[in-house]
Amino acid sequence: MSANNDFETIIGLEVHVQLNTKTKIFCSCATSFGEEPNKNVCPTCLALPGALPTLNREAVKKAIQFGTAIDAQINQNSIFARKNYFYPDLPKAYQISQYEIPIVGRGKIEIEVDSESQNPRQKVIGVTRAHLEEDAGKNIHESNFSKVDLNRACTPLLEIVSEPDMRSSDEAVAYLKKLHSIVRFLGISDANMQEGSFRCDANVSIRPKDDTKLYTRVEIKNLNSFKFIQKAIEYEVQRQREAWEDDKYESEVVQETRLFDTQKGVTRSMRGKEEAADYRYFPDPDLLPVFIDENLMREGRNIAEMPDEKRARYVSDFGLKPKDAAMLTNELELALYFESMVASGASGKGAFVWLGNELLGRLKGENTLQTCGVDSATLATLVKRVESSAISGKSGKQILDVLVEKRGIDESGAKLEVDLLIDSLGLVQVNDDSAIISAIESVLSANADKVAEYKSGKDKLFGFFVGQVMKNAKGANPARVNELLKEKLG
Repeated sequence: MSANNDFETIIGLEVHVQLNTKTKIFCSCATSFGEEPNKNVCPTCLALPGALPTLNREAVKKAIQFGTAIDAQINQNSIFARKNYFYPDLPKAYQISQYEIPIVGRGKIEIEVDSESQNPRQKVIGVTRAHLEEDAGKNIHESNFSKVDLNRACTPLLEIVSEPDMRSSDEAVAYLKKLHSIVRFLGISDANMQEGSFRCDANVSIRPKDDTKLYTRVEIKNLNSFKFIQKAIEYEVQRQREAWEDDKYESEVVQETRLFDTQKGVTRSMRGKEEAADYRYFPDPDLLPVFIDENLMREGRNIAEMPDEKRARYVSDFGLKPKDAAMLTNELELALYFESMVASGASGKGAFVWLGNELLGRLKGENTLQTCGVDSATLATLVKRVESSAISGKSGKQILDVLVEKRGIDESGAKLEVDLLIDSLGLVQVNDDSAIISAIESVLSANADKVAEYKSGKDKLFGFFVGQVMKNAKGANPARVNELLKEKLG
């Protein structure tokens, strides 16, 4: 019997990414989400006799792009296979997938664990393979009957299979977040977890530390949020540990597929887990072997800048801290917004502070970067006005409050302009030295006794003088007030 801390957790992940091609992988039906049930179907989707599949070239290109991003082997020769099983949402009674020779071979993804801490930890997770396959339809269960929507049938999936290299739920979530950002930055998928275009199956097992044997693994199916993935893994690990310690491991931990009950936070048995032999894979006779020519390879290897590359560039070009650069590159929308601000004239550091701290700090609930109404050009203008001392940082925050509260538009529906808000709110900062000096002289003259006390060593009175000058010279530049006041006081 082993204590809890004597166990090691073994986690491998299978992620299904729905590729954002305009048409399905083996036919010309649209892949649009949310259509009327069974609208985007054809004889191929419905598996009608005589309907033959035709491979979507764009899906192959997107698979190559992913393989390039993770430094994986790309197999120029690959084949499609039939994965045989029966389910109501699978009209052919087999799924066209890849088995022996996938398009994408071994690769790797580097993750950062505990990224918010002072000592984040780097780790490389191996990717076994990534293969193309078609998605199944969707079963919709009512109280006493079920319906089948085949709009999703035949949509292109890239199934990405990791090595069992993760040792905690934190590592698993870090891997998934990195993978999510990679496919988003590549532009090969919207990776919308709520719509099912980024779905995860987790294979979880435990073993005593220092043991190299792989014990019985349990698959947790169709996890569609990072929070639920973490909770499902943690519950399953605890369940297996308790079974081991109670000498019930062999009877209670069997190779099976389990579902995660999000309401109760537990995993429940769904069915026995199939082995590859159960699916009776064999080459699909309706599809020729795939040969990727040099033109398609060249297109596929031409990829966008990846998150790690952006992070390094933000540090070197804009002087950002690695932690701040990492935050901006976790989400594609953040990175694009940041770069648009810089292109509009904001400094890199200023853009980060006002985007990462000020704007995001004001967004709550359903008010997101996409819906808040404050576009990158508007925020860049605000940053430029603060950086040029046209307004103070305090005034900038006041303007941002108005922009967020009104969602970037006025009562008539017109876009709110930063410069008009500065004028209407009377926030123009006084940078005229003569006006500031006049206010300083007036304050010092009216407080001669305090000036004498200050010069005799009561340094704390400096703050009093600053406050009085700021009150007299409304809108004065605080930094300039400090400089000129020090000169006057000697």
